[in-house]
Amino acid sequence: MTESIFQPTINTTHKSTSKISQPQIWIRRLVWKIAIATLLLMAVGSATRVMNAGLACPDWPLCYGQLVPTKQMTLQVFLEWFHRLDAALIGVSAIALSGLSWWYRKVLPRWLPWASTFALFLIVFQGILGGLTVTQLLRFDIVTAHLGTALLFFSTLIVIGTALLPYQGTRVAGKLSQIGLGAAVLVYLQSIIGGLVGSRWALHQCFAGSQLCNVMNAHIVGVVPPTLATITVVWFAWKTPGLHKYLRVLANFAAALVGLQILLGIATFKLHLQVEPLTVTHQAVGASLLGVLVAFTVLAMRDQATT
Repeated sequence: MTESIFQPTINTTHKSTSKISQPQIWIRRLVWKIAIATLLLMAVGSATRVMNAGLACPDWPLCYGQLVPTKQMTLQVFLEWFHRLDAALIGVSAIALSGLSWWYRKVLPRWLPWASTFALFLIVFQGILGGLTVTQLLRFDIVTAHLGTALLFFSTLIVIGTALLPYQGTRVAGKLSQIGLGAAVLVYLQSIIGGLVGSRWALHQCFAGSQLCNVMNAHIVGVVPPTLATITVVWFAWKTPGLHKYLRVLANFAAALVGLQILLGIATFKLHLQVEPLTVTHQAVGASLLGVLVAFTVLAMRDQATT
């Protein structure tokens, strides 16, 4: 049978086909560490935006012409500087991930080097967009694309990490993979609209003078499809007998996150974005929900591919 990303990831080059190769374990751990760092990066990026620190470092890639601008260091400068530092570390890690995947490709799933190369391409493109956000003075379309690429990179890491997990499905997931994929896509699109609201300061402008209310309203109305899709995922996961415990746990996480996200969204709206930590948490929870749905989808697909 042709190897697939959704089939059990075992080492087929050693005498024992039941053992996962050591390089695969290293790479899996590296992928999850990069994913956590990326989630932190997006949270810091959100904090940078809501604290008006996007241009705190007027040049790029250095900050005030220095690696560490100690003399100019304020909270805003620190946020922008730390955001760049985290991004640089993730970039180096992505290079290591791609290099290791190709170096050990003979004892790894065939898809892994190509997937890691795609992740590296995304982080390079993300770096270019990061530079443009500064040189183009936070142009809203570039800022939104910056967020969209970050979420796509994060999702790619979740796919790789979940596909490398030791997992033996029960073949009862059925159409849960399609439902999960649909929910993940809707959450991703809603996150992009949310990023557009933030990059254009649509909520502030709407409250101040009824400008860009269409952008804000699109985000509010747009909450409905991904919420219903996530609830559908959770409902079918709970109602499917014999479903693997990993899928049930992920479904429970999705239920908790979507509920928390709605509460955070309402609070953020009511408080007119005046509480910065609340806004940052709202965006971080949205990214976490996307990651959980992506992981759920991959495991459900692997469940279907179990032989």
